[in-house]
Amino acid sequence: MKKVLILVSVLFLTLFFSACEEKQNKINRYVQNWTGVNGVLEIYAGEKLVKRFISIDKLSTAIATDGKDARPYRYGYGFLDENLNSKKI
Repeated sequence: MKKVLILVSVLFLTLFFSACEEKQNKINRYVQNWTGVNGVLEIYAGEKLVKRFISIDKLSTAIATDGKDARPYRYGYGFLDENLNSKKI
């Protein structure tokens, strides 16, 4: 009985992970939406903390449209922590 259960589990996982890329992306977004994403981005000037963004939902590197080089900035969704106290205003 254990062997059958293991075999069925392996088959299910194989089918699950062999899904097309679009389906995997949808599953990944569902898991992220369910678990939540709560990142923190801190910007330092030397050793001093100058800015902090909290509740970062998505952080991406910009890619050039005419090449594969990454641009020297990032963009994302979150809140600026103006008081540097890690709380939303």
